[in-house]
Amino acid sequence: MTNLAPISLFTLSILGLLALDLGVFRRSRWPPTFRGALLMSAVWVALALAFNLGVYLWRGPQPALEFLTGYILELSLSLDNVFIFALTLTYAAVPAEDQHKVLTWGVVGALVSRGFFIVAGVALVGHFQWVFYLFGIFLVISGLLLFREKKRETRLAGNPVLKLTRKMFSVTENYEGAFFFVRRNGHLLATPLFLVLVMIETTDVLMAVDSIPAVLAVTRDPFIVFTSNVFAVLGLRSLYFLLARALMKFRYLHIGLSLVLIFIGVSMLGAHFYKPPTWATLAVICGIISITIIASLAKGPTMDGKVTTREN
Repeated sequence: MTNLAPISLFTLSILGLLALDLGVFRRSRWPPTFRGALLMSAVWVALALAFNLGVYLWRGPQPALEFLTGYILELSLSLDNVFIFALTLTYAAVPAEDQHKVLTWGVVGALVSRGFFIVAGVALVGHFQWVFYLFGIFLVISGLLLFREKKRETRLAGNPVLKLTRKMFSVTENYEGAFFFVRRNGHLLATPLFLVLVMIETTDVLMAVDSIPAVLAVTRDPFIVFTSNVFAVLGLRSLYFLLARALMKFRYLHIGLSLVLIFIGVSMLGAHFYKPPTWATLAVICGIISITIIASLAKGPTMDGKVTTREN
């Protein structure tokens, strides 16, 4: 309970920044330039590191190291989110000037969904120790499945959430500017942009199923888990505009992410006998991702993203 007040204050501050972003800084619908995306990425990383310094001064070196490790872990796992976002926005032909709005509202939804997963995960591990090992098994299996994956794809037409949304709302044929809903002849209609938002939210929920158990291997402090997740998610928008096309060239990225998941899972399973120090976990994660990126760049861009509309 002692963490509720800091978490609430932190959440209100983040929501205020997002409201300012949507209401003031993004009145123009013009898409961010590469230089703008690079600047915003640097800003979010700087804010995360400044927050990390604050944690160090407030709570000491160990919580600060746990935050940094959790942040880098979540940021690494979020690279796959960027890839799926790129496939989704490309398939749906979302106008470039409206992509920032979709991703920003996706961040708002991610704050809610990840907050729920974190509270549930910490509570389960706190009351049922065996759940911690169940998470470890799940991460190892997820890592092995990702390792075997040769082509990443996103099935949109056959997605059950998308089908349910179409049953709940009538949808306009074309985009209606940056609006998610429009009113026609007294009837409220969803726009294709709202369907894209649903897909973005669904993707984040699926990714959170992997990422939340992973960060619980680093720390079970709800404040550290939540804040490290939030800063990683906040950086997704600028990372998308900065790296979406480049990530298509990282042919070994899925292998690196799978090894990270397997390492974290094995660490959780063996925690009763030996728990690696946080600095060692941080070094392994950074090492795996760095080697993956370097190997991908050295090999060359031969892997393309795949979008399929096959019905399930």
